[in-house]
Amino acid sequence: MPGDAPRSPHGFPQPSTPDGWTPPPGPTPTPPPGSDTATPRPTTVPGVGGHPAHSANTSQHTSARRLDPGTEHTPTRVPVPPPVSGRPDPAPDPFGAPAPGESGPVRVVVTDDNPVVRAGLTALLSGRGEVRVVAEAADGRQAYEAAWHHRPDVVLLDVRMPGVDGLAALPHLTQVAPVLMLTYSDADETVREALRLGARGYLVHGEFQADELIAAVHHVRRGQPYLSPTAAGVLLTQLRDSAGGPPGHAHHPGAPPVSPGPETGDPPPAATEAPEPPPHRPDHVPATRSAGRFGLSAREAEVMELIASGMVNSQIADACFISEKTVKNHVNRIFAKLHAESRSEAIARWLGTAPRERAP
Repeated sequence: MPGDAPRSPHGFPQPSTPDGWTPPPGPTPTPPPGSDTATPRPTTVPGVGGHPAHSANTSQHTSARRLDPGTEHTPTRVPVPPPVSGRPDPAPDPFGAPAPGESGPVRVVVTDDNPVVRAGLTALLSGRGEVRVVAEAADGRQAYEAAWHHRPDVVLLDVRMPGVDGLAALPHLTQVAPVLMLTYSDADETVREALRLGARGYLVHGEFQADELIAAVHHVRRGQPYLSPTAAGVLLTQLRDSAGGPPGHAHHPGAPPVSPGPETGDPPPAATEAPEPPPHRPDHVPATRSAGRFGLSAREAEVMELIASGMVNSQIADACFISEKTVKNHVNRIFAKLHAESRSEAIARWLGTAPRERAP
């Protein structure tokens, strides 16, 4: 009606300025060509109650580009077309393996009381760009100090070491980094105890190749278990015993009870069985498997085991009651059959931690 105050698109009276000028609802649209005073009628957006929509090329808050859903300038109840591009980028999988090169090589601490074994493992792992040895340790205490200082991704840990052995240090190491047992010890009780104390993997020397060791390091870094055949068999036996076997008994001699049995007053069978092996020799070494794989004779396999235990030629001669010259002849034949050029390389191949043998 004439004389009425102009109203906003929502029906509320527009405020007037002191000089009597009333601002329009939005920026003044440009008149069409040939007209000096005519103002075009505002267009409406269907589905918004007939409210006028600002011109796309005059409003300071709008443009010709597509409106994104959920922004402060998107009119309500106006359907927004989907993006022109394809599917959005998928969210990263928090449980998947890290992308190659995303976080650098796996940082490892190598722990073994035998310096030759440590040198062989370090040379093998350092030769792979995906693994980097940040420290070496000779016992559990040194391993803990190295892990605390370097914060590695994985700790490789032997079981039987002088001073603080692997099992004694294991519960402390697992609070700093994941632990992969890498040892001669394949006794059922030792495997069970290591897994109970928090080891994420267990490898027995002679039961794996270099590629399997690298795979085990990556699995343990991601929190996944990795077991060599002997350790996997021990775990399977324990599961079977706990599920269907008589309580407190195991199929293998020397294994501790899996679950407590009735009070009978008799000591458990494992209390007097499975005596500790001599400290200077590794226990339950799978020498037969390695000897057959490399074609070593029984005497050569015995000498190679003593080399792997850290003995020098004079000590091997005393242990085998042979001359030192005979030991040297055995060593030369062993190196030829293992395609090794040094003691550390021979030990790495013998223990199953070196790359697969080169063709003769």
